[in-house]
Amino acid sequence: MDKLMNRSEDIGTFVPMPDDDMIVCRCEEITKGEIRRAVHDGFRSLTEIKRVLRNGMGLCQGQTCSRLVRSIVARELGVRPSDLPMTTSRAPARPVEMSVYAKEVK
Repeated sequence: MDKLMNRSEDIGTFVPMPDDDMIVCRCEEITKGEIRRAVHDGFRSLTEIKRVLRNGMGLCQGQTCSRLVRSIVARELGVRPSDLPMTTSRAPARPVEMSVYAKEVK
């Protein structure tokens, strides 16, 4: 089984580090400790971590934090950052008020 997705493989216990309060994703205010904790809680892919923590989903769409998150996850899993598959990028969407749709003329 692939080492990255094998959740039964023990990667060790979560040990807090002094720099765990460092903000990695500024848009969503995600800390290094939150990312490390997610890996130890069983979230092994960048996509899973993104879905849980919302890193890379802010205004910059991961332009600032994606490399940092990738390196933190790789370090926790004991793999190279290049071994981690990329996350799926999507165009940012903005909410539209229903009143805008109500004013459409057909």
